[in-house]
Amino acid sequence: MIEVDGKHVYTTLEELARPAHSALIVVDMQHDFCMPGGALDLQGADISVYRTIIPKLSTLLEAGRGVGILVVYLQMSALLEGRSDSPAQIRFNMLARSNGEGSGQPLRYTIEGSKGQQFVPALGPKPGDVVVGKHRSSGFWGTSLDLVLRSNEIQTVIVTGCTTEGCVESTARDALFNDYYVVVVEDCVASDDLEQHTASLLLMRHRFDVAVSTDVMATWRRPDA
Repeated sequence: MIEVDGKHVYTTLEELARPAHSALIVVDMQHDFCMPGGALDLQGADISVYRTIIPKLSTLLEAGRGVGILVVYLQMSALLEGRSDSPAQIRFNMLARSNGEGSGQPLRYTIEGSKGQQFVPALGPKPGDVVVGKHRSSGFWGTSLDLVLRSNEIQTVIVTGCTTEGCVESTARDALFNDYYVVVVEDCVASDDLEQHTASLLLMRHRFDVAVSTDVMATWRRPDA
């Protein structure tokens, strides 16, 4: 910890990820994004990378619950008949799923009540976890996430999930803008586009603390945690 202008600033992973003031955020680990037969898979995206982070994220979640960390799941959802999609959002989706060409039909995903909206079975919420629904990339936009975090005296968000360059990075940025410390767990985030995943992690390393899950869990096992 250092002092700047009379303010105490956390600078080590041990200080940042202390269970008493941290929340573990799981971003959009849902069927449509991560599982065979989901929207991305049916579109032809390579979803194999999402399955590789599931065991690591599951281990991180169990370790976090074991030390009393607040676990928050973000759940992307779309209202029926496109009621939650503005023209601008539709155009965003067209660009995001077409290598920036913006051609073709926008991808439909995580429709309310559908199988695609459900969480990956191996990573489902457990009693005591919080689920926050959202209609946009950021977990903070138009949701109760900030209220939940402040109500539980959270100072740091530990961000995991998918996709790295999309909802993960958007949530991390808005967390900082709401004055939370941000730790991105690099082996527990993923994208079906390796180039964008790599670029996003490069960017985030210059803005947030980035760590691997084993290092995060190691801080929780120390006596002072």
